[in-house]
Amino acid sequence: MCPTLKNSELREQVSFKIPAGMKKRVDLLAEATRRSRTFVIEEAIEQYLTTNEWQVQSIQAGLNDLDNGRVLSQEEMEKLWDE
Repeated sequence: MCPTLKNSELREQVSFKIPAGMKKRVDLLAEATRRSRTFVIEEAIEQYLTTNEWQVQSIQAGLNDLDNGRVLSQEEMEKLWDE
């Protein structure tokens, strides 16, 4: 089960189309890991969301630093790196 998905969490039906080759890969992975197709797809979506949410949050934090003047010049950064 996905780390963020709880047994009591409301589940909703989602329907979408994927390329046949991708479906085959999902099915093969599900079979190899003795998991359901749903489990494999949920895990893939969870990992995608976690990674991309982190990336967007990190970019926003960097933009906030920029807006608040918390920046270093290239030279200052290189000096810190060398230390």
